[in-house]
Amino acid sequence: MRLPGTLRDVPQPLYLFDGYCVLCSGFVNFCLEHDGDGELKFASTQSALGRRIVAGLGLPADALDWTVMLIEDGQVTLRSTAALGALRHLRGWPRLLVPFRWLPALLRDPVYDLVARNRFRWFGQRDSCHVP
Repeated sequence: MRLPGTLRDVPQPLYLFDGYCVLCSGFVNFCLEHDGDGELKFASTQSALGRRIVAGLGLPADALDWTVMLIEDGQVTLRSTAALGALRHLRGWPRLLVPFRWLPALLRDPVYDLVARNRFRWFGQRDSCHVP
């Protein structure tokens, strides 16, 4: 989906994640460790920027409870496409996972959805929002 003009001022590439999710926060920390150029920006869905983006896209307020989002080059991607898109900005071995982006989302997203549905049970939940 295209980013509406009202959101053109958001920093890009921007990865939005659930700041209470241990798995999501761990992925952000992983990205920070491997993003040698500091290219990726991060915002939790609970932040003012995260809420503004969700509203600006016309998504339900709880939309980012079930997905992550990557905003890059005026495009918005969700779910597994967003997570794999974030890996493109990293250095080292994580880039080896980027070709999985070429698998159809029909194959990738059910796996993403299974993990997303069970992430709190499997990985836990933070008491406070993670701020990278």
